[in-house]
Amino acid sequence: MQANMSHTPEIARINGSALHAADELLGADELRQRACSELLRQAAIARGLLPDSDTLSTDGVLSEAASSAIETLLEQSLAMPEPSEAACRRHYGAHLARYSTGERVELRHILFAVTPGVDVVALRNRAETTLLDVRCHDGSGKDDRFAKAANTLSNCPSGAQGGLLGWLSAADCAPEFAKEIFSRTEVGVLPRLVHSRFGLHVVEVLAREPGLEQPFEAVSGAVAMSLRQATYATALRQYLRLLAGQAVIHGVDLEASGTPLVQ
Repeated sequence: MQANMSHTPEIARINGSALHAADELLGADELRQRACSELLRQAAIARGLLPDSDTLSTDGVLSEAASSAIETLLEQSLAMPEPSEAACRRHYGAHLARYSTGERVELRHILFAVTPGVDVVALRNRAETTLLDVRCHDGSGKDDRFAKAANTLSNCPSGAQGGLLGWLSAADCAPEFAKEIFSRTEVGVLPRLVHSRFGLHVVEVLAREPGLEQPFEAVSGAVAMSLRQATYATALRQYLRLLAGQAVIHGVDLEASGTPLVQ
């Protein structure tokens, strides 16, 4: 009996409040998210924004009252100066591609779909092997390995056309897919697999058309919003570090995450 008890997982706690049930196993990111939420919930109680009767649920879901109180707490506690025009112009100048419109890419892909019950390790191995194979051939002439692989392996209907998706803008793609494609400048088979909500993609960019730079005046609102979000994230990290330094914490490492609230 003692041997079994010695292997019982430790319950993570903030100031004595359990973050999960004794038999619940959480990933490190989810555990840190719950810990940060609990730090804020307790701070809201201490500030008088939430009654002591509000209780912590071990499933990590905050009450509606707690969510509202935390929102008020952050409004009161985080210093959020408006970005200056000079700061906005510096940010705009350093990120011109982000504030351009009309960029397009012509591409084709081979999709290895992640579906329920699929062996993800085996799927990744097939995708990596395919990526290596198509990168070893230039795709010219009759030996178009990419088109052949797309036709036989791809889980996308485009496989029938050799994986061709045509010309796409960022708005035409899932956000995570667009981020991988439009943050690069390469033309050709991308050197790494592209991950999306649909699975793993071997991608070849056939051509790129650059976008048109928008004048600062046309995008100043978006630039200011981007700077506000960055300022908010920094202020929230600092505030959570302050709360963590004043709390008794067991079973969770809040310093291991670059961002305080893992989305």
